[in-house]
Amino acid sequence: MDDLAGQGVVVTGAGRGIGAAMARAFAAAGARVVVNDLDADAAKAVAEECAGTAVPGDAASEQGLAALVAQARAALGEIDVWCANAGVAPGGGADAPAAAWALAWEVNVLAHVRAADLLLPRWLERGSGRFVATVSAAGLLTSLGSAPYAVSKHGAYAFAEWLSATYRHRGLRVHAVCPQGVRTDMLTSAGRMGELLLAPGAIEAGEVAEAVLAGLREERFLILPHPEVADYYAVRATDPDRWIAGMNKLQRGLEKDGGA
Repeated sequence: MDDLAGQGVVVTGAGRGIGAAMARAFAAAGARVVVNDLDADAAKAVAEECAGTAVPGDAASEQGLAALVAQARAALGEIDVWCANAGVAPGGGADAPAAAWALAWEVNVLAHVRAADLLLPRWLERGSGRFVATVSAAGLLTSLGSAPYAVSKHGAYAFAEWLSATYRHRGLRVHAVCPQGVRTDMLTSAGRMGELLLAPGAIEAGEVAEAVLAGLREERFLILPHPEVADYYAVRATDPDRWIAGMNKLQRGLEKDGGA
C-alpha cells in the first residue's frame, strides 16, 4: 500500500490505547477516520483529535456491527480499511465463568467474523479491501493467566489467516497485528502476571500504530511490533514440547511469586 491519503478507515475500540493510536496514525497519514468505541465520550475525543467521525456503539454484536458499518459508509462513502481492534481479556482458566468465555469469543472472534461478512460483498465486487485484526502475541503463543483470552486470540488469528488464504487473489489484504506487552489499560488490569511477564518489554501504543502502518506499506500479513515474537513462534512450531516446558516453567515461577 503506497498511500493512505483519502482512504476511509474504521477503527473499533479506538477510544483509548492501541485503537486510539491507530486512529491518530491513520489520520496523520491522510486517511478519513471513523472512531468507534463503547465509550461515547472517549470516541468523540479521539475523533476530534483526528478530524474524524465518532460512531460509538457495540462493535461485536450483529445489530451493533450493522449499525456501525452503515454509519461509517454514510460518513466515508466507502470503507477501505477495517481495523478490528476492540478486544477484551477476562482472566481465569477452565473455571472461568461461562459469561467470560462468551464475552471473549464474541468480542475477540465473532466481531471479526461478523464484520467480514458485512464488508466482503462490496470489497470482492470492487476487487479491493483491507482487514486489520489486532490479535496479540497470545494468538501465536499463549497467555498465562487467561485461558479465554489465549483461546479466543488463537481464533482471531486463525480467522485472519483463513480470510487471507481464501480471498487474497480477489484483492483482499489481511493483516494480523500481534504485539506483546503494550502500555495500555489492558496491561494494567493484568495485575501481577502482566507486571512480571509483559511490563518489562512493553512498548507504547504509538509504536504499535507505527508498526501497523509499516506493515500495510510492506503488504505483510503478520505484523510484529515485538520482533522477538517471531523467534518464539518458530520454537513453538518446531519444538512444541520445548515450548510448553518453557511456558510451564514461567507458570511455576508465577505461582511461586504469587502472580498467578
